[in-house]
Amino acid sequence: MHDNLPTVTLANGSSVPALGLGTWKMGEQKSRERAEIDSLRLGIDLGMTLVDTAEMYGDGGAEIVVGKALEDRRDDVFLVSKVYPWNASFEKTVAACEASLKRLGTDRLDLYLLHWRGDHPLDETVRAFEHLKRQGKIEAWGVSNFDTDDMEELFAVPDGEKCVANQVLYNLARRGIEYDLLPWCQQHGVAIMAYSPIEQGRILANPVLVDMAKAYQATPAQIALAFLMEREGVISIPKSASLKRIQENREAVDVDLTDEDLAVLDEAFPPPARKVPLEMI
Repeated sequence: MHDNLPTVTLANGSSVPALGLGTWKMGEQKSRERAEIDSLRLGIDLGMTLVDTAEMYGDGGAEIVVGKALEDRRDDVFLVSKVYPWNASFEKTVAACEASLKRLGTDRLDLYLLHWRGDHPLDETVRAFEHLKRQGKIEAWGVSNFDTDDMEELFAVPDGEKCVANQVLYNLARRGIEYDLLPWCQQHGVAIMAYSPIEQGRILANPVLVDMAKAYQATPAQIALAFLMEREGVISIPKSASLKRIQENREAVDVDLTDEDLAVLDEAFPPPARKVPLEMI
């Protein structure tokens, strides 16, 4: 028996697991489709019912994979997708959402994000998001890769304060958001969705992580995910097409880091002492 997954309550009242499922790089090779579908279905079975995708991933291929994985269980899942910045005009946002819904085989998204800032005015994108909400095509909207100044600009446009989430790069090796963006979002009721929460595996050989993992009879990835689950209002979305890795990710919730552990991690992965521009990969 494993611990229950912690949850994050969004500003619109939706409660979602603090550990979900990413799909970046899915839908790119037909030969991997079955494994990708099986991994998503296992993750959902294990309670990681937030599934994040985007029209960008695999040129829509990831959305098709997700649609197949959710074929008989759409209502079990909190479904997130994203619109390209060059599709973020009013008309193109509406059209892009319709195309995503078709690929996903559903009539609605629980959360729709602007993937990153582009040339279209924020107020036009927000107007499109609010229109889609009134139509019932999306339940809520948010942004991705927005730094603090971007968030302040967003909140200054009509209905901009209705943003419920900001998906950004955040992990032990990329803690820059802790200086200003994370506190800002916490104060304004905007959830942080952490993509690449294990830095695409690059931090897993760190000796401090390895030693701590051994002490917990865990994996370094589980320590990295447990660290993020200690953060208020943060949702991690690791991606994997491995059933073993999906199971391991779920078991990260059983790792209960102490204050001493967090201090050790701070020494190995120092938090920012000054403003750091938002990083992206």
